[in-house]
This record gives sequence, C-alpha cells and structure tokens, in this order.
Amino acid sequence: MAKKRRGKHVPQRTCVGCHQTLPKRQLVRLVRTPAGVRVDLTGRLPGRGAYLHDRRSCWERALAKGTLARALRVALTDDDLARLKAFMAVLPDDEDDGESAAEASARAG
Repeated sequence: MAKKRRGKHVPQRTCVGCHQTLPKRQLVRLVRTPAGVRVDLTGRLPGRGAYLHDRRSCWERALAKGTLARALRVALTDDDLARLKAFMAVLPDDEDDGESAAEASARAG
C-alpha cells in the first residue's frame, strides 16, 4: 500500500512588526547576542531570534511599539537602536519595491 507523500516542510515565522506569518526565508532575522542585537541575514547565528519583514514600515512599528525588544527579551541599547536604524534606512518603504534584505544590506556597505 502506497503512502501519500507530503510536500517539503517550510518553516513559518511571524513578523513582530505586523504579525503576518510567512515562510522563514522571506523575513529578516534579528538575534540577541552578548554583543547586542544584530541583523542575521544567514539565519544561523546563535541566540534568541525575532523576525521582521524587509520593509521599513514593519521595522518602524516594531521599534516604536517595543515588540522587537519584547520578542528578544532585552532592553535595546542606544548602540542597538543606531545599528538597527542604519539597516532600516536602506530598506524599501513598502513590499512592492522588489529589493531583498540582502540587496539592501549590500547597498548599505
């Protein structure tokens, strides 16, 4: 008797800015490390992680409402905020721009 094969499992994550659930690879991971909060484009850094869309509106909302700090269970320092806002500055304003987070990071330097 043949078993039905299911498709490959795709991990789902929730954006802490807008609370939309998407495949993990479509979101940008932020990770809490001993050195502070970092953007993890590879998704492999150790530490507590949270996910955001690669568009500025979600980042602004997550920073303003404190949902990012809450998800990472950390108080964001001034250095963390400066680093995150620098990354956020190169992100597109909306989802229709078509630029990925990796392209935005490469353009930022």
